[in-house]
Amino acid sequence: MLSVASLSEANPDRESNGNRRTAGEGRSPIVQLQPFTLDPPAQRAIRVAYYAPQAAPHAAIPNDSDDDERDSSWEPRPRSSGPIVPGNRAILRGGIAYAPANAPHRVKEAIWAVNSIRRKPYHWGGGHGSFYDSGYDCSGAVSYALHFAGALSQPLPSDDLMRYGERGRGRWITIYSRRGHTFAMIAGLRLDTTDFRRGGDVGPRWYTEPRTAWGFTARHPVGL
Repeated sequence: MLSVASLSEANPDRESNGNRRTAGEGRSPIVQLQPFTLDPPAQRAIRVAYYAPQAAPHAAIPNDSDDDERDSSWEPRPRSSGPIVPGNRAILRGGIAYAPANAPHRVKEAIWAVNSIRRKPYHWGGGHGSFYDSGYDCSGAVSYALHFAGALSQPLPSDDLMRYGERGRGRWITIYSRRGHTFAMIAGLRLDTTDFRRGGDVGPRWYTEPRTAWGFTARHPVGL
């Protein structure tokens, strides 16, 4: 069972079981994006045990200079709207994922929620004592996305995510798990905790190219 305390990973290129990873990040296509404000929201969300998507005032995506994201007391905000791009695939711009307009709202909620933790560091065990944490490990980040998609009520480690939901790839969300590591493909973007291109930027981040799924078990939320 993972520790509630978030401990910094000594080697950012390895997961807790020592498995190394190889892949890269590609370039996103140039498309016309909808205008979207980056002004910080005026209110903070109440801490809850489980979030089910529902109507709420518009909440903005934090900008890259927002130091509040590094504050351990900061809590991600449920959001009912966010950046959108036409079509069926999400687009990455400046580290922010634009949700595809044709995706179910639950998928959009997951994408917009992950945007709010995109600058958090990697912490071994992070995101397991609570969905709201100062950092996240691989399965903690994926659990966070599933939580805001209304598909998970408590964080799960990689071993449990190997048995999560239904077998195989999903239409919108696929979780790839093995002992020691988990990542997810959400509307065409990879949610992972290791940066293969630069090597030092570890934590919950979006990437435009998938990594190899060899040795991983593919699962997906029911209906997604």
